[in-house]
Amino acid sequence: MANIFFISLLLVFFAYFGYPLTMAVIGKFIAFKPKRSYFFPQVTLIITAYNEEKRIRKKLENTILLDYPKEKLQVIVASDGSADKTNEIVRDFADRGIELLEVTERKGKENAQMRAIGVARGEIIVFSDVATLLDPFGVREIVSNFADPAIGCVSSEDKIVNEPGSGGGGEGFYVKYEMWLRGLESKVNSVVGLSGSFFAARKIVCDDFSPRMQSDFRTLLSSMRKGMRGISDPKAIGYYKDIQDASREFDRKVRTVIRGLTVFFNNLEFLNVFEFGIFSYQYICHKLLRWLAPFFLLIALVINALLAMRGGAFLILFILQAAFYGAALIGSGGRQSSNIFIKIPRFFVVVNTSILVAWIKYLGGERLTMWKPSER
Repeated sequence: MANIFFISLLLVFFAYFGYPLTMAVIGKFIAFKPKRSYFFPQVTLIITAYNEEKRIRKKLENTILLDYPKEKLQVIVASDGSADKTNEIVRDFADRGIELLEVTERKGKENAQMRAIGVARGEIIVFSDVATLLDPFGVREIVSNFADPAIGCVSSEDKIVNEPGSGGGGEGFYVKYEMWLRGLESKVNSVVGLSGSFFAARKIVCDDFSPRMQSDFRTLLSSMRKGMRGISDPKAIGYYKDIQDASREFDRKVRTVIRGLTVFFNNLEFLNVFEFGIFSYQYICHKLLRWLAPFFLLIALVINALLAMRGGAFLILFILQAAFYGAALIGSGGRQSSNIFIKIPRFFVVVNTSILVAWIKYLGGERLTMWKPSER
């Protein structure tokens, strides 16, 4: 039992810290330096929207301020069956170069993106959500990476902007961790996932775009399959707000993991280390091991509770675990706390509980193609 306890804790630690450490070490010996250059190919920016009448105007005003040659930038708003004033507002921007692709029957975000790709004129496709505002130089920066033919797709750097006086929900710490990890992966080989709110890919990578699978994750895998790789660009910045409603935050994470699991188990060929080399190791550690963490945490907690009756070190470890989960429980009630000793445990527990729920739903046969943008 003691061995199982320590192995479970070790696997959780490795998923979050051991794997990044191995990336850092490998990066000392293997360094990938993409050839970056500012050039201006034809680009299509696809903004997917569903009932976004409250936010679409601000997004489009942000879009028309992008510093990229207007004659080289096609902007398409793919409206996925919107039933509010979204389409009407988008039409108001027609004279400023914004095109509306009205998908009359709502079939999900990826279906709307696929329809937009079908009419895209750009050789580089940039994807963005309504809730994410782009840095004025964001498109220029993200496109510059494609000067290197080895690059198939590029992820943005996510930055959370909270309202003044807002404690935030703890997502900011997690985002910073993910950006740091993607930076390590980019220097070694390739990232394993892209920021769904702002990423770019060569159009040829999108040839087999699926309307039923998470587009950011699957686009990265499509790049790898075509012999290219994906990187993260800290100069291509997307800004969005933290989710303040805990229930919405939780539901979003459940949906995200279910969609991720769907892509993962439909692309098991990437586990073949003889074909994909170090990426197979990354695929297992960054995705599968992270998604198995809640099971390891449960095993560690239950076994630790039994071993605590022996006293000594096991009792101390159990008290520390209880204090950690207690802090998370305190943070789950009422207004979000700004105390990092409450915020971080709470967010960690929310993330892993959502993963556990996603597993239950996925194994029960649930798959998600529909989407509802998170209110931030």
